[in-house]
Amino acid sequence: MAGAKRCLQERGFARTTSRDIAAAANAPLGTINYHYGSKERLLNAALLETLDEWSEKVRSGSAEPVPGSGAGARVESMWARIVESETTDRPLLVASAEALAQAERSAEVRQQLADAFERSRTALAADLHGIEGAEEGGVARAVGSVHMALIAGLTQQWLVDPERAPSAREVATGLRRIARALESGS
Repeated sequence: MAGAKRCLQERGFARTTSRDIAAAANAPLGTINYHYGSKERLLNAALLETLDEWSEKVRSGSAEPVPGSGAGARVESMWARIVESETTDRPLLVASAEALAQAERSAEVRQQLADAFERSRTALAADLHGIEGAEEGGVARAVGSVHMALIAGLTQQWLVDPERAPSAREVATGLRRIARALESGS
């Protein structure tokens, strides 16, 4: 697993071979199939584990109260961690984009990613807004889904055009403006 994670960082999802993983793990080539069934299953597992770790990192501290502020400060703080990670974790984010393309051809990858997205939706709603998954008739899922869409879109912008991608403050400002417009009906 550690060798596969290292290969994802260094070579990406699409360019990693079984031999690369075995060499990175200092293990016989056959151990990949023995333990995981295939290189793809190992890479999928490594990517999902790495994405879960990334999600925890960017969400960490979201629930910490900021004196004199509420959910807005938690959201902006999370967006600042995401924007920072767009630079520090770029190889992982590129590998995740490659994995999304693999999902089109693999029902297993698609299902694993879909399950991870669903877990993240409810975690984001709980961490950032204190909305639990079973509460409020699907509101947690809706709120988490909006954050997931923003994370995906922000990541794409940072991967393609980091010089002009929005900052955390710009994301928060945009969200506040959209929320006001939705509340006022304009």
